[in-house]
Amino acid sequence: DIRIARDGTWFYLGTPIGRPELVRLFSTILRKDGDRYVLVTPVEKVGITVDDAPFVAVDFEREGDALRFVTNLGDEAIAGPDHPIRVERDPETGEPSPYILIRDRLEALIDRKSFYRLVDIGEHGDHGGEGWFGIRSEGVFFPIIPSAELS
Repeated sequence: DIRIARDGTWFYLGTPIGRPELVRLFSTILRKDGDRYVLVTPVEKVGITVDDAPFVAVDFEREGDALRFVTNLGDEAIAGPDHPIRVERDPETGEPSPYILIRDRLEALIDRKSFYRLVDIGEHGDHGGEGWFGIRSEGVFFPIIPSAELS
């Protein structure tokens, strides 16, 4: 009866959960168990529905050669080997959906404004022997879209 919408809103029985403290508490016991999401307490596991990703990355800051992301629930992750960024493309529209790993197989969808900012600081580079446009953080290149140009 709990659902997390694509925009990061948590619902219980179809009604948004209006207490941020409660949502934050639930997020701390959220786990991914195989392909499903569960809230894990000492007594039970309760399955929940996640429309896309359980978190939304709502902002990022550049710190030296690293990008620090913050989610709608206050979690932080520095993009790099332990927190990779990936971009999925809708096969019909080609629209990108960028994600960053926040913790233990739980990702955040990077919101549109942050993704546009990432594109602004992107670069052309090599990934797997092919040209890509992407971003770099902590020395790791994260490809966004194939590119004919290499820098």
